[in-house]
Amino acid sequence: MMMNRRRFLYLISVLALLLLPSAGFATKMEAPKSYLVYVGTYTGPTSRGIYAFRFDVATGQSTSLGLVAETPNPSFLAIAPGGRFLYAANEVSDYQGEKSGAVSAYAIDGKSGKLTFLNQVPSGGAGPCHVTLDKTGKYVLVANYDTGSVAVFPVLKDGKLGEASSVVQHSGHGADPKRQKGPHAHEIELSSDNRFAIAADLGLDELLVYKFDAAKGTLTANDPPFGKVDPGAGPRHFAFHPGSRFVYVTNEMTSTATGFSYNAARGTLSKLKSVSTLPEGFKGNNDTAELEMHPDGGFFYVSNRGHDSIALFAVDPATGAHRFVETVSTGGKTPRNFAIDPTGTYLFAANQESDNIVIFKIDQKTGHLTPTGQVLAAPSPVCVSFVAIE
Repeated sequence: MMMNRRRFLYLISVLALLLLPSAGFATKMEAPKSYLVYVGTYTGPTSRGIYAFRFDVATGQSTSLGLVAETPNPSFLAIAPGGRFLYAANEVSDYQGEKSGAVSAYAIDGKSGKLTFLNQVPSGGAGPCHVTLDKTGKYVLVANYDTGSVAVFPVLKDGKLGEASSVVQHSGHGADPKRQKGPHAHEIELSSDNRFAIAADLGLDELLVYKFDAAKGTLTANDPPFGKVDPGAGPRHFAFHPGSRFVYVTNEMTSTATGFSYNAARGTLSKLKSVSTLPEGFKGNNDTAELEMHPDGGFFYVSNRGHDSIALFAVDPATGAHRFVETVSTGGKTPRNFAIDPTGTYLFAANQESDNIVIFKIDQKTGHLTPTGQVLAAPSPVCVSFVAIE
């Protein structure tokens, strides 16, 4: 008896699911032999732009490649899918006489690590502090801190950036009259299905959600348009859980990490709870900076500036609940940014005010960080990005 078409398609879909990798939420990629490690900086007395290192995965040893691109304040970097192009947010407030920052495009030489300048465009607002790409690599998205706006730029075939296809200006203010007089967009990232873009705005205490049109490169407000953190918290950076059911954000002003449940179909956020990033009894000043999720989804990390540490949180994959585990010293001063290599094996902590990057090995079961002994000299490091090479 001939099987009807609907039942045939159903059985095929079930078989496809059974053949998927069985690991919880995300399987770690096979480790490459080495990485190019690019470092964004604040330029000044010691720094002139973007620096690079070659990192050997097997030995854990690094080789400095020096300055690979001279450019002002490349404070955040993003690598295009395939590793051919790099994009840098030039965090300035005056670009060619306009109240704007800039975004620079570079071609990556996989052998030497050198960057070839392609072009530069205004960022659609002043003080761009974060840059990312959509999942197709066809658009670059930027968050502008000073003026509180987000923008989208098409990536041309040669890697250059076209004129902005969308610019959205945030409005309003937060609870703190000194630091939240107006909007301060701090990060923008795409959902795993590329349908939504979320922007953390420190000035508004909101994670604003936009519908992303991947054909036109446009942003339109979702309904509802945002998720709220506690008043005066100041959301800064965030990460999706690999299962796409939860989002975690670090709040700079209150040194907390807040979890949200995430409805991937509707792009909506529902707040769970907030947990301190600091050990009990700490009384000093502290601002958090970065939040990174481990690829396995069992834990995430937050950097504490002031306490000069990385906080480890364990995640319950069923409920999304997160709990503070411990802090580990970064071996330097003011860890503004850190990055986990794509395999989840190493964490690179960039200590901005001590001009170094300390490399840690990650315990795959507990998430505990152990210094490898490798300390990279880098002037005013504020961002670390990886490109896998042979």
